[in-house]
Amino acid sequence: MVVCVTSQSSMLDVGKWPVFALLPPEDLQLIRQACVFGSAANEAIYVTVNDEVFALGTNCSGCLGLGDTQSSIEPRRIDILCGKKIVSLSYGTGPHVVIATADGEVYSWGHNGYSQLGNGTTNHGLTPALVSTNLISKKVKEVACGSHHTIALTTEGEVYAWGYNNSGQVGSGSTANQPTPRRVSSCLQNKVVVNIACGQLCSMAVLDNGETYGWGYNCNGQLGLGNNGNQQTPCRIAALQGINIIQVACGYAHTLALTDEGFVYSWGANSYGQLGTGNKSNQAVPTLINMDKERMVEVAACHTSHTSVAKTQSGQVLMWGQCRGQAVAYPHLTHFTSTDDVFACFATPAVTWHLLSVDGDDYLTVAQSLKREFDSPEISDLRFLVDGKCIHVHKALLKIRCEHFRALLNETDEETIEIHQFSFLVYRAFLEYLYTDTINLPPEDAIGLLDLSTYYRESRLKRLCQETIKRGITEENAITLLSAAVKYEAQDLEEFCFKFCVNHLTAVTQTQAFAEMDHDLLKNFISKASRYGAFKN
Repeated sequence: MVVCVTSQSSMLDVGKWPVFALLPPEDLQLIRQACVFGSAANEAIYVTVNDEVFALGTNCSGCLGLGDTQSSIEPRRIDILCGKKIVSLSYGTGPHVVIATADGEVYSWGHNGYSQLGNGTTNHGLTPALVSTNLISKKVKEVACGSHHTIALTTEGEVYAWGYNNSGQVGSGSTANQPTPRRVSSCLQNKVVVNIACGQLCSMAVLDNGETYGWGYNCNGQLGLGNNGNQQTPCRIAALQGINIIQVACGYAHTLALTDEGFVYSWGANSYGQLGTGNKSNQAVPTLINMDKERMVEVAACHTSHTSVAKTQSGQVLMWGQCRGQAVAYPHLTHFTSTDDVFACFATPAVTWHLLSVDGDDYLTVAQSLKREFDSPEISDLRFLVDGKCIHVHKALLKIRCEHFRALLNETDEETIEIHQFSFLVYRAFLEYLYTDTINLPPEDAIGLLDLSTYYRESRLKRLCQETIKRGITEENAITLLSAAVKYEAQDLEEFCFKFCVNHLTAVTQTQAFAEMDHDLLKNFISKASRYGAFKN
């Protein structure tokens, strides 16, 4: 099952998904929602704090919604979705992608060979298009996709379905594909659905009274009806009579259900131990999983894999089923704190089981909070005056982060301290480093920070400065950087700059910096370069 509904339970961290590996840290910090999908987990869509929507990856069938089928290793913006405020996102295996917005609108794009986009055609959709038929007056709050079909849940508790219907997964009473959204009625007529999910070829719905219904493909018993016959209309799972279900999650061909008392039931395919029963026998009726009396608060599965996950009330995460090729037949306690981590590290493919999401307006990590308060006069209790400009900081943080300041500030109650030894740019970068653990300076300015780090005996900052200088070395500035490395006794950096100068000797010796080089440094450089073999024919 892939139901991507906004969750605000944890801080968003996309670092475990390789598709994001090339994004710079400053871009990663802006991501508020993200979904990784595709046959090799090589496609991704994400939303920034500014409600801009971007996509990257292989773009099979135009599933990135960029207007073409070109792959993109760098993020490209999906203009039509910017500002739409996505509340639910799901995807199929084509792949096709469907979203619901805060306004209750539904957009779809990507693979459409079975009309799973709901636009009445079988033409692939290269850009997001509004799904309007029978939904124009409805407000959709949740969407779920199977392999090639889609279901949508409205705020009134109605379910609509469309797309591939070979096994009855659209719930229309036939096996004809459904080209546009159609209300799933039958047994659901006059009932209020609160949760939906899709397996590869089946659909599930939970009612407000805790009853659970299933329809579609059932050859592995994934509908939980006690038989293996496909169902073309919703059927109530009688074995769960008297048990109040609050959430369902569907894997490739198995189903998990969470009760209001924190118990977990499973049924369907079990060749990888995904039912957590200790064996590999399929189960056509719901079976209670032994969780050692732990109360569960979340279950997770994805229609692309045979992996099962659950989270306890105390925050522990258990996994079972197919875990990186291994068949784990019992729930296994992990060190993870989020169900998402299991799919990133152990599912095949390593896609996201729902829309990774964080409420960026209300929650900041400690690091983000500190970064935001740097040089903010509102609650600062100390300011540095450098070159006539103020930098606002907090005494407690400076004492915690720097031995120099711990000693200095224990001896003074001054609210303003003047600095004459270093420039404003360099000193501000130093103070910002104490708040963020990063530096953001061009290599020439990093020399001054290297001087400061040497003076204050900040060894880690010194290493960061050296790395910054190495990354920014050019033929024009190589001698200047070499001189700085010698002056501040940065031996590793000195060796790096020296080798760069030798490897680019002709160009470096023609620069202004070489012409103005200190006599003793020039003498040492020529001597060392000679020993290095730089002047041999």
